Amino acid sequence: MEQQFSRIAVKVGSNVLARRDGTLDVTRMSALVDQIAELHKTGVEVILVSSGAVASGRSEVHSAKKLDSVDQRQLFSAVGQAKLINRYYELFREHGIPVGQVLTMKENFATRRHYLNQKNCMTVMLENGVIPIVNENDTISVSELMFTDNDELSGLIASMMDAQALIILSNIDGIYNGSPADPASEVIREIGQGKDLSSYIQTSKSSFGRGGMLTKTNIARKVADEGITVIIANGKRDNILVDLIQHPESALCTRFTPSPEPVSSVKKWIAHSEGFAKGELHINYCATELLFSDKAVSILPVGIIDVIGEFEKDDIVRIVDFGGKPIGVGKANCDSTQAREAMGKHGKKPVVHYDYLYIE
Repeated sequence: MEQQFSRIAVKVGSNVLARRDGTLDVTRMSALVDQIAELHKTGVEVILVSSGAVASGRSEVHSAKKLDSVDQRQLFSAVGQAKLINRYYELFREHGIPVGQVLTMKENFATRRHYLNQKNCMTVMLENGVIPIVNENDTISVSELMFTDNDELSGLIASMMDAQALIILSNIDGIYNGSPADPASEVIREIGQGKDLSSYIQTSKSSFGRGGMLTKTNIARKVADEGITVIIANGKRDNILVDLIQHPESALCTRFTPSPEPVSSVKKWIAHSEGFAKGELHINYCATELLFSDKAVSILPVGIIDVIGEFEKDDIVRIVDFGGKPIGVGKANCDSTQAREAMGKHGKKPVVHYDYLYIE
């Protein structure tokens, strides 16, 4: 049978790996490892983005004093991450597959250099038959800069590593056309491009995770727009991963149709980096109209009406239209002082070149 994907990213949510009492569900973990091993043996490269460090540490540490939520997260995840990766190591070793740990954080995606360095590290792992196991480095991540949760991280990783599919495993079968608790609700099997889902999505969070369904769909949409198939499925279903890859027509899930147009790797990076914007470029009506036309246009000084914040050349800046609405992000071609000097003038070089511009 022809494999549909040769490289996939699989995100396993904390609600898949945690038992009711919040401790680690090793049986479930073992079942997932068996499935990943089976795919690995048929030649599919798998990048595993796994939550579960906090659940894993919860049963190990009994703190003498009551901890606040940040202390608790840091303590449990520090202890739990070691235990989690060790568990994965042992489980994959039974299949003869080596694994490697990649702990990352949002700031590591902020500069192109860090981004490419991470990409290189994981590429080398895959080339050598090692499965990268990625998690956010909760012990040193600052809350404001944390990923909303590992869904966002897995979207970045899938995009960075040019995966053909991102499979997000949660504790429900997909996105429903009503409340998942309502027996009349059904899973939406296929979500086309540009389809508005806001009427369906439950905003309530799943019990252990940080991201609800709304986060998942926003990320799924963005990743699918980059030409990657995104699947949301239930990680507690037996053999779900193998079924999704080998029997895609019968496996229960929600699948987001990928965009047929490929996106350049630089644009992919910029698309995910709006959180790192150092300053803002406010543009006039005319420049805004041009950006939304079919032409490939850069942001020229003549269309800029205001430069806000201090930034260096190559920093990410936010693009704001004449009405004050943020419409995208781009990589600055000069620093903020030069941008201010050139503002409003004709015949100057672009402040953000088209190749480094991402309009939402």
